[in-house]
Amino acid sequence: MNKKIIESKRLDEKYTVIEHPSGLRICIWKMEGYSTAHALFGTKYGSVNTTFKTKKDKDFITVPNGIAHYLEHKLFENEDCDVFQLYAQTGASGNAYTSFDRTCYLFSCTDNFEKSLEILLDFVQKPYFTEETVAKEQGIIGQEIKMYDDNPDWCVFFNLLEAVYFNNPVRINIAGTVESISHITPELLYQCYYAFYNLQNMVLSIAGDVDEDRILEICDRLLIPNEDMELQTVFPDEPHEIVTPLVRKSMEVAVPIFNLGYKCSAYEGREMLRAEVETNIVLYLLVEKTSDFYKRLYDEGLINYTFSTEVFCGEGFFMPIFGGESRDPERVRDLINAEIERCKKEGFDRELFENAKKAYYGSLVKDLNSPSDIATNMINKTMCGLTAFDELEIAAAVTLEDVENRLKSDFDTSRAVLSIIDPIA
Repeated sequence: MNKKIIESKRLDEKYTVIEHPSGLRICIWKMEGYSTAHALFGTKYGSVNTTFKTKKDKDFITVPNGIAHYLEHKLFENEDCDVFQLYAQTGASGNAYTSFDRTCYLFSCTDNFEKSLEILLDFVQKPYFTEETVAKEQGIIGQEIKMYDDNPDWCVFFNLLEAVYFNNPVRINIAGTVESISHITPELLYQCYYAFYNLQNMVLSIAGDVDEDRILEICDRLLIPNEDMELQTVFPDEPHEIVTPLVRKSMEVAVPIFNLGYKCSAYEGREMLRAEVETNIVLYLLVEKTSDFYKRLYDEGLINYTFSTEVFCGEGFFMPIFGGESRDPERVRDLINAEIERCKKEGFDRELFENAKKAYYGSLVKDLNSPSDIATNMINKTMCGLTAFDELEIAAAVTLEDVENRLKSDFDTSRAVLSIIDPIA
């Protein structure tokens, strides 16, 4: 068993990463005195991973959209009972999520951590799919898909993705479509499970006042060693251009809502993290709430308290996004584009940059007070081949020139896409 201590001299913090003989990477951050513990057991398998092969496959295979999310739902049912019933007995709060590029099962608790960990490790390693249970779930997830189709915030975002990407599977709803999930079978679920739920492709992340030795004893007892299946995933080629600069739909909303995104090339590993940090600071500098530009948008009634920004990034995709409510989203787009071009020519104010950098760094340090934030950060970074301290180090070292170069490279106004949800007339 290979054990490594990951330290930050800057923060005087550390955590342990264990390469377990089963193939699983285990991250443990001991937080003495904390009453809550948080654990995630995750796999690098999300909605975009629809085409793949293992060493047992002659060729790449493509499975129906939505199958990763479907599989997440089905793992909570085993032959004996529902997993949530087991968590109820320990007092833990269990949950799971499927994103574009990963699936994680998690729980938080104040007592009975070790028993809850046993439940987590046990059920995720015991798939149980039958024709009957798979058919039953199709109706449940079908209703979930229809519910999202009626959600304006969900629709404005996925309409944006469809207008940005020609081929990247990120443009497809994480849950798939009613049509795509109708093709899911127990055989396909097992095939995807054994390809992606291999411990070589997974991470266990734990933060709280926990006993590392006891955790490893549980892992030694419950983890089922996996052979490296040499998993490979591929994505279709994605053109540089956008599909269309404007997409709109009418729904039951009081005022128009919008998402404005800028198509970028994808990044990987530390390069993606650096791009994410720098882009977040760019977004802060462009529309920080005390800036003259933000005040102009607000005073003209073009934005309100719902206005926000995000960096949408992951395996195979990267895009800065502005969003919110507006009575004139196209005017907002035009003004943001003009502000981007102005800042490319004139640069950012150095004092404002230093304030933005400190604010961003401070938010990362604040997250170190939360077991759930720490455990989530550890699993996310480990899956990317990084450490939980890398974002802090990048943020501490970022320069004004770095941020100005990021603005020039990743905010191409010719690749801007505006998605609007209008009120029904």
